[in-house]
Amino acid sequence: MAKILQSVTVFLIVILFTILISSDISSANHETFSTRLSPSKLGLKKQKLTKLHFFFHDILSGPNPTAVRVAEAAVTNKSSTLFGSVFVIDDPLTVGPEVNSTMIGKAQGIYSSASQSEVGLLMVLNFAFMEGKYNGSNLSVLGRNAVFSGVREFPIVGGSGLFRFARGYAKAKTYSIDLKTGNAVVEYNVYVFHY
Repeated sequence: MAKILQSVTVFLIVILFTILISSDISSANHETFSTRLSPSKLGLKKQKLTKLHFFFHDILSGPNPTAVRVAEAAVTNKSSTLFGSVFVIDDPLTVGPEVNSTMIGKAQGIYSSASQSEVGLLMVLNFAFMEGKYNGSNLSVLGRNAVFSGVREFPIVGGSGLFRFARGYAKAKTYSIDLKTGNAVVEYNVYVFHY
């Protein structure tokens, strides 16, 4: 009986050892979830700070609006701030304040009225550049826009193309607004770190 017990114990130890070894070997064959990299391995060079200056044209009226309301809450039309409304935009970005000025890109995304007490928008958009050095590159913006404040500041939370790993901020100032149509021209100064 003692020999049987001893044989079973040895057998179980061998099985357990085999299982442990095989699990270590199989886990060594799988990729890890994260790996620390040097920026140079991705071809990233010295970080730069770039200033961009352009005008944003938010056109809600006329035959070709660039901002369209796509959703609203039950209370939106009773609200002085249009609380609960959601707009999708494809707004031109130009070098000058005139809409027929040289277009350098588009502001594409969504803004929503997110305040019941003032005209305060949640802005989720990309500045998609289509001209010059930054053609095909984008900057991503996510922030609050208190529309009637003099100067508003939004974080730049990322980018693509020449703006990979971008971070920074955008300052917006209303250049002109038509309160009847809602059409607005907004001047932007964008400061962005990128490689």
